[in-house]
Amino acid sequence: MSRTTPWEKAVRYALLLAVLALTVGPFLWQLSTSLKSTTEDVYTSPPRFLPSHPTAHNYAAVADIIPVWDYALNSLKVAAASVLTNLAGASAAGFALARLRFRGRRAAGLAFVAAVLVPLESIVVAQFTMMRDLELNNTLVAVVLPGAVGALNVLLMRNAFSNLPYEIEEAAVIDGANVWQRFVRIALPSVRGTLAVVAVFSFMGAWDDFLWPLIVLSDPDRFTLTVGLNYLHGTFQQDPRLVAAGTVIAVAPLVVMFACLQRYFFRGVGEGAVKG
Repeated sequence: MSRTTPWEKAVRYALLLAVLALTVGPFLWQLSTSLKSTTEDVYTSPPRFLPSHPTAHNYAAVADIIPVWDYALNSLKVAAASVLTNLAGASAAGFALARLRFRGRRAAGLAFVAAVLVPLESIVVAQFTMMRDLELNNTLVAVVLPGAVGALNVLLMRNAFSNLPYEIEEAAVIDGANVWQRFVRIALPSVRGTLAVVAVFSFMGAWDDFLWPLIVLSDPDRFTLTVGLNYLHGTFQQDPRLVAAGTVIAVAPLVVMFACLQRYFFRGVGEGAVKG
């Protein structure tokens, strides 16, 4: 293998820094804006990144304008339910598609692939009608139900289970293990990385979702955080410091969750290997 020259290494680091600035830069700017006081101009030219007098007053002001912690609790309930249902449903469906033999398995797999390609906007009316017929409108259950088992998560779990060696499962069959025992005791412990990926994706999707909760919820007491933060945008004027503070409040749980699961998250890319 040829060694990397200093010039090539410098180019790689420059590209990595550029990508880091594009991805993390907007969040850091929002964090900086949320810490600026009302006496400090946020539209200065050239822009000033660091606040002159940092203050947490904007976060308290957000809580005074909207019940942000109640909205955050609603979002946490929805996100936690989405994580649990996706971990249970996607892992069971993925195991069935990958390890079980039944009629229509290929068609079921194609159906999940097709479901990934369907945009939410094309089925949102049908979802709303279904929730209305079930008398679940204006409930958090209606927010969770359409995304209880994500098609992408099922495909991720199927791929992870497909990479497991069949010899391990055959040995369990010889020892008398049934399908449920093979699923719980052998398959699931071997794909913890992919389970972490599914958990992160499910939490992020439920926590960040704005369109569906906005449509199905009408009672302000049941609003999720993304819908509730919309009240920070006034009709004729708005304070960018409050909007930035609300954005930081909404993003912080995602950062914490990813920091806790990043070890398993990156391991999920090459899931399926069983260490002897």
